[in-house]
Amino acid sequence: MSRLLVFGLGYTASLVAERLTADGWHVVGTTRDGRDGTIRFDDSDAVAAEIAAATHILSSVPPEHEADPVLVRYGPLLLRSRAWLGYLSSTGVYGDAGGAWVDETAPIGGGRRSARAAADADWLAIGARTFRLPGIYGPGRSPLDRVREGKAHRIDCPGQVFSRAHVDDIVSGVIAGMDAPAGAYNIADDLPASQNDVAAFAAMLLGLPAPPFVTLDDLSAMGRGFYRENRRVANGKAKRVLGWAPVWPDYRAGLRALNAVTSPIPASTAPATASVDQR
Repeated sequence: MSRLLVFGLGYTASLVAERLTADGWHVVGTTRDGRDGTIRFDDSDAVAAEIAAATHILSSVPPEHEADPVLVRYGPLLLRSRAWLGYLSSTGVYGDAGGAWVDETAPIGGGRRSARAAADADWLAIGARTFRLPGIYGPGRSPLDRVREGKAHRIDCPGQVFSRAHVDDIVSGVIAGMDAPAGAYNIADDLPASQNDVAAFAAMLLGLPAPPFVTLDDLSAMGRGFYRENRRVANGKAKRVLGWAPVWPDYRAGLRALNAVTSPIPASTAPATASVDQR
């Protein structure tokens, strides 16, 4: 049986774990507190046993105090492991490209994500596949949710674009990477776009007014740093090497799909009987 050990069961990694569990894999995850049947990250003996048994190991743990906590604590064991290694990284490692396209050959480490870039490089050095992820959206975590909650906004920042990807496309990219050579892979959709356009489109789908404009000064320091970087993320390597392609190639397709799932069915078109999946 294939055995996956996941360090850090965040939004994306949890969905990878769910998908592989449904496919018959044995999946074990670590958390800080060992909740819901997971292993405590600092339970060294239990984690060491899982590393030894794993056929695949995936980390979604971000840097902490300028270092990767997984590599700091378990790096020697990972070096000795024969398991497939994967790391959920960020396209933030590329820093600002002035709106230009970046692929996996672009330099990393020059932006605000210097610790993430260092972790990315360290995982590559031990033979991992690093999946560089852009803005992630999906069920319960999308511009639709922010618009509904009144938390969405637009910024007067002409020419600013970002890349993003539906979480299901990221999950399929990571799984495709389990049969691929070690190296870095950008997992992004085909259409980098302005955050303003995305927010306005989400509002249109919901039949609500476009979110208000705010200035950069209205944002947190983290938000201002986000808008200081401008790049388009190329996904050609993932398509060529992994045989992967996004099901939702742009934000319009992805948001329409999410809205179709969450929008109530009008009474006039609802079926007379309906089954509800309670899982």
